[in-house]
Amino acid sequence: CCRWSLPNAERYALQYADGRQTYITELNRGEIKNGSILWLTTSPDQEAEGLYNGIQSNNVDVKSDSLKRLASLSQDVTFAQEFINRNGLKQIFSIVEEGNDALCSALRVLAARGEILAHTLKAFMELMEHDFVSWETLSAAFIKKIVSYVNMNAMDASVQQLSLSILENMVPSSRLLFELVKKEVTVDRLLTHLQVTNTQLQLKAMALLIALLLAATDAERRDIMDYLRERNVRQFIHKNIIHSSEPLGDEMAHYLYVLQSISLNLHERRMRTPMDPYSQEQRELLQSLRQTAFESESETPTSNFSTERRRSLCAKEFRKLGFVNNSNPAQDLYRAPPGLLALDNMVYFSRHTPNAYSRFVLENSSREDKHECPFARSSIQLTLILCEILHVGEPCSETAQAFYPMFFGQDHFFEELFCICIQLVNKTWKEMRATQEDFDKVLQVVREQITRTLSLKPTSLELFKTRVNVLNYSEILKLRQTERLHQEETLAVPVLELRERLKPELLELIRQQRLMRLCEGTLFRKISSRRRQDKLWYCRLSPNHKVLHYGDVEEGVHSPPIERPPEKIPVADMKALLVGKECPHTKEKSSGKQNKDVLELAFSIVYDVEEYCLNFIAPTRYEFCLWTDGLNMLLGKEMTSERTQTDLDVLLSMELKLRLLDLENISIPDTPPPVPKPPSNLNFCYDFS
Repeated sequence: CCRWSLPNAERYALQYADGRQTYITELNRGEIKNGSILWLTTSPDQEAEGLYNGIQSNNVDVKSDSLKRLASLSQDVTFAQEFINRNGLKQIFSIVEEGNDALCSALRVLAARGEILAHTLKAFMELMEHDFVSWETLSAAFIKKIVSYVNMNAMDASVQQLSLSILENMVPSSRLLFELVKKEVTVDRLLTHLQVTNTQLQLKAMALLIALLLAATDAERRDIMDYLRERNVRQFIHKNIIHSSEPLGDEMAHYLYVLQSISLNLHERRMRTPMDPYSQEQRELLQSLRQTAFESESETPTSNFSTERRRSLCAKEFRKLGFVNNSNPAQDLYRAPPGLLALDNMVYFSRHTPNAYSRFVLENSSREDKHECPFARSSIQLTLILCEILHVGEPCSETAQAFYPMFFGQDHFFEELFCICIQLVNKTWKEMRATQEDFDKVLQVVREQITRTLSLKPTSLELFKTRVNVLNYSEILKLRQTERLHQEETLAVPVLELRERLKPELLELIRQQRLMRLCEGTLFRKISSRRRQDKLWYCRLSPNHKVLHYGDVEEGVHSPPIERPPEKIPVADMKALLVGKECPHTKEKSSGKQNKDVLELAFSIVYDVEEYCLNFIAPTRYEFCLWTDGLNMLLGKEMTSERTQTDLDVLLSMELKLRLLDLENISIPDTPPPVPKPPSNLNFCYDFS
């Protein structure tokens, strides 16, 4: 200011010229890097004062420009604090609470209807991100106005998106806010937003629906899920979201995973409840299994028999059904899990596919002893296997995106899947020619058949049924043998020596691949303790491997040019790599419930003399391995991720097979052939004369 003869130096401040244009303060001045471009601009308090006055202006253009500028500057924590200290949020509340009546004339003047309101809500969201003000302090009038924007039919899409985001943040903040939003925004209204063609509006509506489900009590969650089932939401999602022409984004994939998990976890209560032998309802369900299978074929009704005879006959029939405790079959269902869920599945199978049920039971009743497949015992174990594979009863991950498309194409998914798999058990039992002693082996094979088929992500249960039946016992044996050969390879000493000689060359190939991946760059998602953020930032290594470039990017930008990310870290300044619990951004959240998935994806770079940290949460475990390997190489250390060993094994296997092609069906000796003794004399030259 002195150099340019600017009076009142306190009215000016330095600001980054690139990226988020953060203000330089005493707290962050030490983070300025060599080469950073700064400019002299109005100080945060002056900007806050000017915008505070600007948003109260009666001039439409001034008001619109001030709100637009406010939405941009509110990302900076220093400015946000200055604006909030001037009671700026109260002005934002008043603009929103005035509603469409006050804004209507202004909105007609603007080219884009709702522009003032969109800038206002955007600025509000950015200011609330800094956690200076609690969501619980919002007035009822403000909340109802936000709700009204969601419930209006003729409303700007950007305003509705921001309104849905605001409500999504409010829901987990307190029980009172959850109940208010649940009451004011009906599920029907959210379903209306889900059916629009605007993918961003669709995404925000799904986000609010998931937030409501996660914050609800078990009873409320069950009611909401029952209503969604009545409205055939699954079929709509299956047809219009999963199979739409637009590719499914990471956020929507996560929400579909959460919806799937919540739905499957509705079975948890029955899964963890053992059978009550004194419950009349449960005893009738158990007896219905026996009656469906056997009483139709019996000419003489059991009511004509004596009590002892009837009890003996029932015990015999329960034994044919495959119960271990045939005199008191309820004892087989005392174990929880799977508890009553196994009984529910058996009853569902007997009622919805009676022909298949009768065929299963009667076919095994006629087999010789020890070769019959026990229906009840198999059903109980199969239910437990399905619960483990589908993670029933486990909390939702904050980052997972693995959902099964066929789940959304079928009502009563768990029960229908059981019906397919219990018939698979009988089929595999016959293929293996199993006896009672082979029960565990058969169920291991069935688990493998189900797991392998699910990994193919079939789009419908019919396709799952076709694929799982094709994957018979002989195919499983072939796959196991192939995998065993891949894993074991030939263990002859010469081959092991060849492996060791090939390792350095292949490790160098892996190193080059890791560095190339770092040079391509990766989008990382910012995750806070409060909610999943939809903000992205980008990091990449320069082609000369000397500088890391990083910075924020907008949604939809997949690979910004290398000059775009404004921040830089010289590789020479990097001191260490931290992973998992060692990272500062995981320690900060240790007071809450630590998420295992986030811990497995977290890593940090320690750099500069002051030992600053650049914190990452990788999008997938694969990216985590590539980045940690690449950064370890830049630090002069060995690659330590599990992916390195996997890649090395694959490359070694391929290279060995290529080199040993000519030795097929030739046994390789463990020791080299012995060197023959020298001849007794050397007079073996041939005389050509």
